[in-house]
Amino acid sequence: MSALKGQRREAERAIRLCEDALLLQREEERILVLVGELFRQLLDSEIHDNVRAAERLLSEGLAAIFPDQGLGVRADVEAVRGKVSVDLVTTQVQAGGISTEGPALTSYGGSVGVVESVLLRVVLILKRGLRPILLLDESLAAVAEQYVPRVGSFLRLLCERAGIDILVVTHNPILADSAHRAYRIRKEDGESTFVEVPCG
Repeated sequence: MSALKGQRREAERAIRLCEDALLLQREEERILVLVGELFRQLLDSEIHDNVRAAERLLSEGLAAIFPDQGLGVRADVEAVRGKVSVDLVTTQVQAGGISTEGPALTSYGGSVGVVESVLLRVVLILKRGLRPILLLDESLAAVAEQYVPRVGSFLRLLCERAGIDILVVTHNPILADSAHRAYRIRKEDGESTFVEVPCG
């Protein structure tokens, strides 16, 4: 009989230990759910902040570079299968208040798409804290000639305002005139040299 009592006490002690472990696991689960929700809220907030920053910079850039076209950008953010989806939509308000919208490349031409692409790279560099330099090798060749001076002016403004360096390789002297510094590459006797040229 005493052996049975001992086994019962041992079983009751084992049950208490299991109940205590179960309570501890439930508390850990509750804390993990709260931490998961906190991370989700922080990520959502960061995503929304980054998207709004991109929206603002793109809209400002389009308005400065294409003032005659009434262009802007709207970001549509939604959750799709547990993941955040962001669609950037180019908008245009025409004379008489008529609004249109669509993807930049298919709806508004190469100039708008190229400018948006460059500005998105700037947003990425700034928001991710990457080295503040952007290299553009003939990236702006698709911009219509009439808008090139405005592109140069806006990129120069971005450099000053955001503390970013933009190195543009171009054959377009109008774009080079907007730079803080411009160089021409000369090849002599099989060697390339950089010669500083005057710019605006």
